[in-house]
Amino acid sequence: MEIKQLLYFVTVVQLASFSEAAKKLHLSQPSLSKAIKNLESEVGFRLLERTTKKLQLTESGKVIYKRALFILNETDILQQEIKEVKWNGNGSVQIGMIESVKNWIPSILHWYQQAFPAMKVKLTEVLDREDVERALRQYEVHACLTNHFMDAPHLLTTPLYEERLAVIIHPAHPLAKKFQLTLADLENEPFIITSDGFQTRHDIITAFEEANVPMTIQYEVERFETIIELVRANIGISIIPQRYFDNRIDSSLVIKIIDSPRLTRTVYLTYLKNRYMPPAIEALIGRMQMPLTKNTPISKWTEKE
Repeated sequence: MEIKQLLYFVTVVQLASFSEAAKKLHLSQPSLSKAIKNLESEVGFRLLERTTKKLQLTESGKVIYKRALFILNETDILQQEIKEVKWNGNGSVQIGMIESVKNWIPSILHWYQQAFPAMKVKLTEVLDREDVERALRQYEVHACLTNHFMDAPHLLTTPLYEERLAVIIHPAHPLAKKFQLTLADLENEPFIITSDGFQTRHDIITAFEEANVPMTIQYEVERFETIIELVRANIGISIIPQRYFDNRIDSSLVIKIIDSPRLTRTVYLTYLKNRYMPPAIEALIGRMQMPLTKNTPISKWTEKE
């Protein structure tokens, strides 16, 4: 028994006419009649009473008709769910991220929530280069927001934006009152820096080396959040991405910019080149790479072709 046989049967019953049903189904009437006879032969009893005046269900036919309606309805639901799975995947997207994007990503997620309200988003901190590649290779995330340029044949990496690295100091620190700082001013200061494997650490150390300024690394930590708390306790100074603060005033810290080309970094979006992405996830990745403007309606990303 095939689904199309049940569809033919239900259509004939609903229209009470073989000729009308044949037109709707784009079949010849003899083909439709043969299909119904084959179904009756398969189930082993008559489904329809055919008279010159009307067409009606037999008692047994009523049972089959009721079940056929249920099956066809469930089939319609299944087809819709298949489309949704193809479009949305499993209904969730996992994005790896670095700390400083916390003030950049909310506008992206606000747009995504409007465009794809049924999609769930999981944000996971993925910080050093090895973890980025591992998370992508093991399908733990669909994409990563990172400050590492991932130069590998199996990855696609796109620059999103640049951000300055800013010096943060306790307000009571003597350097806080200085109008403009140089790297030389930071010589011998107890420095708080991220651990090995972090691109920001490499960029800061390189900036000091190129300026021939000795650097005193006193504390090594994993997160900018911890660095900030240590600076607030006035036990050292540090350099972290300016965008981490999103231009917000923080009276517990003094934030200063040093004019050094090394004290900038690029934030990238990277993902596996050959991984299948459902359109709903492709839309999020596309939105990250193309900032939304008044000329970029939500419908651009939500039209299901």
